[in-house]
Amino acid sequence: MSNLERRPVAVECGGRSGTPGEPVYERVPGREVMLGESTKVRRLLPTLGRRLVGAWCFLDHYGPDDIAGAPGMQVPPHPHIGLQTVSWLLDGEVHHRDSLGNDVTIRPGQLGLMTAGRAIAHSEQSPPVHPALLHGAQLWVALPGHARDVAPAFEHHATLPVLTDGGLRATVLLGELAGAVSPGTVHSPLVGADLELEAGADALLPLEPDFEYAVIVASGNAGVDGAGVRTEPAGDAEVADARVAPGELLYLGTGRTELRVRAQDAARLLLLGGEPFAERIVMWWNFVAADGEAVAAAREDWMAGRRFGTVAGGDPLPAPALPPTPLIPRGRTR
Repeated sequence: MSNLERRPVAVECGGRSGTPGEPVYERVPGREVMLGESTKVRRLLPTLGRRLVGAWCFLDHYGPDDIAGAPGMQVPPHPHIGLQTVSWLLDGEVHHRDSLGNDVTIRPGQLGLMTAGRAIAHSEQSPPVHPALLHGAQLWVALPGHARDVAPAFEHHATLPVLTDGGLRATVLLGELAGAVSPGTVHSPLVGADLELEAGADALLPLEPDFEYAVIVASGNAGVDGAGVRTEPAGDAEVADARVAPGELLYLGTGRTELRVRAQDAARLLLLGGEPFAERIVMWWNFVAADGEAVAAAREDWMAGRRFGTVAGGDPLPAPALPPTPLIPRGRTR
């Protein structure tokens, strides 16, 4: 998916200085962004309060949208470098085409993983005949320096590992959770999981204490980690959950060995985590790079029709103008 903002700001990410060395509860509200003319998304990463969670550097949550009488998602050909895109659908279908010749329809429960590496272009569109609802998430993973210039690649995994416990069904999109390993290729220690909670669910997930974590709610309302809020009614200590509402990211910090999730009614969450990303990088428009010079070169190549190849799906998306100030990598938060 492309960042279709006409005046994208440069986001300087990385470094461990912004990573708390302990569990925290930091609520990060999403902001609404139009993706083209027809799809409104809630952007949860990067934000003013949080730029990275592990190597996860971008998260748009969209829907559920009724597109029965509409074209749905229509993202024309656009470029990427230095990152991986993770397409995850809860409802609907998305037609992916890229400059490597891949032509795949991604459906709910299937992983579409594209490694941009040194350069790739792709388009993403709802098929002409499509389901009535569109609901999902588009995520990016920043590639570390040793993998930033790898050959581009695309993976489509129709079957992913699933864990069940206490009314929870956890699908591992990427990385590893409780011994279940996604078939998707990763280049840094991380995890992404779709958590489906039945009404009355109460489950405990093991976590890596060296990872930082965050959760978002795709639908419903859920309680996360009973240690989040403490009250003392009638003289008895009682532990309550930190409640997470749709359209909100709850950043959890590091130092956790487990996470309790509960839901009175059915809910759907995404769990993201990873080893804090130590490198300082620049993210601008659809590019992740070590410095502003690499970003500017990628933009110039895209506009000149070099390096990225061609892909079906309409006229290529022109790159916005670069900002007047230099793109300098700094830190994780601001």
